[in-house]
Amino acid sequence: MYICICHGVTDTQIEAAIDNGSTSMKQLSNELKVGSQCGKCCQCTKRVLNRKLVQIAVQELEVA
Repeated sequence: MYICICHGVTDTQIEAAIDNGSTSMKQLSNELKVGSQCGKCCQCTKRVLNRKLVQIAVQELEVA
């Protein structure tokens, strides 16, 4: 699903960036340019970021 229409960024691209080490909106903005133009995608991007970080944390707990 497209999250940032201005830059054509999808939720899959955001999740991939998080898997590659991005852990903040600032890092995602620097890498993918989300939230750098009109800003309407910021809330959805934060939702994807938070969901993915929680998912990663739960996986790490299950491994430990």
